[in-house]
Amino acid sequence: MIAMSNSSDAMQLLEKHFDRAFAAPDGIKKLRELILTLAMQGKLVPQDPNDQPARELLKEIAAEKKRLVKAGKIKEPKPMPEIKPEEVPYELPKGWEWVRLGRIGFWKSGTTPSRANSAYYGGSIPWVKSGEVKQGRISSTEETITEKALNECSLNLNPVGAVLIAMYGANIGDVGILEIDATTNQAVCACTTYSSVDKLFLLNLLRSMKPIFIEQGAGAAQPNISREKIINTIVPLPPFAEQHRIVARVDQLMARCDELEKLRAEHDQKRLDAHTAALNRLLTATEDNTFSSTWAFITQNFGELYSVKENVAELRNAILQLAVMGKLVPQNSNDQPASELLKEIAVEKKRLIKQGKIKASDPLSEIKPEEVPYELPKGWEWVRLNEALDVRDGTHDTPKYVDIGYPLVTSKNLYSGELSFNDIKYISEQDHTKISERSKVDLGDILFAMIGSIGNPVIVKCKEEFSIKNVALFKFYIPNKPDNMYLHYFLTYAQENMKEKSSGAVQSFVSLGYLRNYLFPLPPLAEQRRIVAKIDQLMVLCDELEKQIHDATGKQTALLNAVMAQV
Repeated sequence: MIAMSNSSDAMQLLEKHFDRAFAAPDGIKKLRELILTLAMQGKLVPQDPNDQPARELLKEIAAEKKRLVKAGKIKEPKPMPEIKPEEVPYELPKGWEWVRLGRIGFWKSGTTPSRANSAYYGGSIPWVKSGEVKQGRISSTEETITEKALNECSLNLNPVGAVLIAMYGANIGDVGILEIDATTNQAVCACTTYSSVDKLFLLNLLRSMKPIFIEQGAGAAQPNISREKIINTIVPLPPFAEQHRIVARVDQLMARCDELEKLRAEHDQKRLDAHTAALNRLLTATEDNTFSSTWAFITQNFGELYSVKENVAELRNAILQLAVMGKLVPQNSNDQPASELLKEIAVEKKRLIKQGKIKASDPLSEIKPEEVPYELPKGWEWVRLNEALDVRDGTHDTPKYVDIGYPLVTSKNLYSGELSFNDIKYISEQDHTKISERSKVDLGDILFAMIGSIGNPVIVKCKEEFSIKNVALFKFYIPNKPDNMYLHYFLTYAQENMKEKSSGAVQSFVSLGYLRNYLFPLPPLAEQRRIVAKIDQLMVLCDELEKQIHDATGKQTALLNAVMAQV
């Protein structure tokens, strides 16, 4: 490890790596953390031997505290325990002192007036909740309270400049500073500093300590830190003049971080715009030469366009959209058209009904011209899903669960194209038989979640028998006609549209009727297989792109971490 002998050494190393922070995914966030860490170690600005040392500040604080107690403005605080040598995490510069937070100001937590009493709310007094602390500079609040609440509910009116810290839950360790007089709820602790402590220095000090407070609050059902934990935490206290210099330097460096974030956002937006424009041109191309030139542009600029995972995700979606529009592979006039495939399916469906193996379904309505979203290539057909497939669903009731029996698959067991039997419940043979009469699952069938997280299509590859609940089942009248991987890719593409059109106020869902009537672009069978092969090939490319991005960002992060570890 490189020892930082003074602030100049630390700042030289920090200056070198602003660009490196720009490249790493969370580099700017880590840079902000490093700036605060250096500040609180006395390495961000040089020390001045002419500064009044912090031990003199502590004498002034003690005298001020005594005056305030005598004047009845504050209560006599309990004595703070001495700081033991083993509590000190690092050596401070000359003129600094280790103190407990309780010595540099008076700390008060708030309360929540009874919601049952409407006379407590809607007044003129701001009331800060823990989620509002992360604003930083707090100039307004969502709710206000009345003078009656202030007088009756053990609330403190904290002055402008009071520093707030959130103590509970997801907001633990967030800090802010009041630009208005305000009260707080019980999840916020407010510190009014003594005159020898710079309020903005305390704000930055507490920001630098957020990881410590989060660690202190871990372990409970709801993470929390108490006022007692806060005031007993030891912190470094610089001379008053140095506190001002630290605040000015932190502000300057944080402004540079803001500029970096703005530059990164602009850079990412330009890349996203170029990517979006290229994909839109692909999807709307009406001539082969336009399509070819745009695809050539994308392939030639992979390195720039696909250096972020979000763009790769968009590319995956575009590949599927091109596939179902008939633009991913060329058509072959020798392919048997989809209309002939539909005739084969209709004959087989009729035979299965006659043999009593399946029940006849309600007739499907004709497809109207205004329903068709785009024109298909020659040889393709628009059909409703239930015309090409046997679309069923599982039970919507909740059977009685047993310890040993048949697995009951629900939407939560469909994830990333896989069927998971983790966290599964079991039902009796009797219930399984009853559900299977309605929707028996076989190898090669496709499952599709109908409720909650709609979609997540899965091709059944296991031989184990199971039942399904709130899950759609796509079965084939003729095995693999249409190609089940083509159907899987189509459902993967269509699921976003289905989610947008889903019903349900509490939990979204799609009905069996909706799925049966959903429009399905059916290519010739031979072309379906060419499409699947091409998608497979391009998805491997997307996997490689994501791996490259992961490896590159991992290296950038590791390099930045190594640099920061030196400081």
